[in-house]
Amino acid sequence: MALSESLLQFVKESLGRGLTRDQIDAALLRAGWPADQVKRALGSYATVEFPVPVPRPPEEGAGREAATYVLLFVTLAISAFNLGSLLFELINRAFPDPAAVTRPFTLEAVRWSVASLVVTFPIFLYVAMLVDRQVRADPLKRASRRRRNVTYLALVLTAAILIGVFITLVYNLLGGDLTARFLLKALTVAGISGSIFIFGLRDLRRSEAQPET
Repeated sequence: MALSESLLQFVKESLGRGLTRDQIDAALLRAGWPADQVKRALGSYATVEFPVPVPRPPEEGAGREAATYVLLFVTLAISAFNLGSLLFELINRAFPDPAAVTRPFTLEAVRWSVASLVVTFPIFLYVAMLVDRQVRADPLKRASRRRRNVTYLALVLTAAILIGVFITLVYNLLGGDLTARFLLKALTVAGISGSIFIFGLRDLRRSEAQPET
């Protein structure tokens, strides 16, 4: 959504008269402007010492940034899925199901999970390192709309998984079928998805302190 020209002009004139960003933010919020638009308007001007407000340059590399965050999310999802699959196979080995028709533990499944982790997890770490380096160089990148959108998507998916795990736990508890095998698998899924959810939520809260770009 494009910002109002009147809002940008007000911010520019206010900064030019020496008002602080906190004063401008408070005045606009009292006037009824949405907080996200106020942050974006303030973020349109650089925090450099100069007699007049200095506009930030137009954002470049938006497509590359979006591709980076998508790659980060995809590699994280693949790594988390295969880590869970590997742990499931180990649980099957430790707690075999006598009623299972097929073998509860297969070396092929383990090899596939390990191979996927060996390839995707280092890529995830490398991309995460690049993103962290960019954010350190320019803290406003933490509030990027593309970054927030990917984080929101990750939070929604992990929240849905956690809800499904707890529903399944209650269902099996009510049916008296809460075995050690099932409980360990449920804890595995909850642990992996819960860690991703907490990490994403913390990152999202830190981004709220920055103007959206």
